[in-house]
Amino acid sequence: MSTGKVLLGILAGVTAGALLGVLFAPDKGCETRKKVAKKGKDLVEDLEETVKNFLSEVTEKFESALKDAKEEASKENLEAHLDK
Repeated sequence: MSTGKVLLGILAGVTAGALLGVLFAPDKGCETRKKVAKKGKDLVEDLEETVKNFLSEVTEKFESALKDAKEEASKENLEAHLDK
């Protein structure tokens, strides 16, 4: 299973649990709405951080692979010129 799917599954589970916990709490409607809004904001911030970390990792791996490919192409080019 890919990392993205695992993160999405965990986030969905946490969101569902938090929402159900708030909805079944014995508070007034206005208090419940405030709690839902706060939880939503917190979850959005967590999701933003998770996405930022994921993109950072992907970018780092891509840049490393690109560097390796350039080095390999440079070696192949040098070998081709030496063989002539």
